[in-house]
Amino acid sequence: MTSPPVCNYEGSDYQTSFWDQGGRAYEDAAEAIALKHLLPKSGNLMLEIGAGAGRNTPRYAGFEKIVLLDYSRTQLEQAQARLGRSDKYVYVAADAYRLPFVDGLFDGATMIRTLHHMADASKALVQVARVLQSNSIFILEFANKQNFKAILRWLLRRQDWSPFTREPVEFAALNFDFHPRAVFDWLTEAGFSIEAKRTVSHFRLGLLKRLVPFRWLAALDGFIQPTGEWWQLTPSVFVRAKRVGRNAIPPYNGVVFRCPECGTSPLVQKEAEIECPSCERRYEVRDGIYDFRQPI
Repeated sequence: MTSPPVCNYEGSDYQTSFWDQGGRAYEDAAEAIALKHLLPKSGNLMLEIGAGAGRNTPRYAGFEKIVLLDYSRTQLEQAQARLGRSDKYVYVAADAYRLPFVDGLFDGATMIRTLHHMADASKALVQVARVLQSNSIFILEFANKQNFKAILRWLLRRQDWSPFTREPVEFAALNFDFHPRAVFDWLTEAGFSIEAKRTVSHFRLGLLKRLVPFRWLAALDGFIQPTGEWWQLTPSVFVRAKRVGRNAIPPYNGVVFRCPECGTSPLVQKEAEIECPSCERRYEVRDGIYDFRQPI
């Protein structure tokens, strides 16, 4: 067991059931618009936290290399099947609270539809800040408790919790909605400056999605997403943040792992495992996936 607890999608068909067959083409298209506006046009090494089956990974094509990180090996296997194995992609099964990378390794990172599974969101954001270079860009999406539907339900006394308080609300096991101001403060405390905010999924209503073509809804959503700079009333909020307040670290040559248990780096690569020279813990490398969840 890890602490804080980790939401594990092992064995899940989430990509198929939720995205491919779940009637969420509008949400996917609206998120693609937000990412297009927020992402850097190019970069060297991108970290995708909560990559899942690689739904968003092709949208980071401007980066030379992308590390897909997820706690579930099943999800990474599905990402491999979608994207293939090449020098462009590195697949890593690991705990987001204990990222197995050296400080200042990446010049870009994303965390889309992942923070809402974090029981200690601020701790996860500190880890992201640790592995990012100075002035690198982090794109974060989070589930917003201060959305219009929640406000309306609260005013009608159909829910007990207030959408205006700063504490997270756990609406299902390891599924959290966050207040925007709390997330913005956590980012600042972790060492980020916020550069842009976009509100996404303004039209997440089943009836509306059935009546209006998803491309029309997504286009309209993209048009009004910039209003997120002033207010956040949608169920999904995207933030572009810059890593600040740290000394520049010389760039590394490739992906450099560190032991998630003792923090030693670099690790020793062997045929089917990677070993820490300090604590001697060994981690499995199988079928192109580095597995740092538990030592072997």
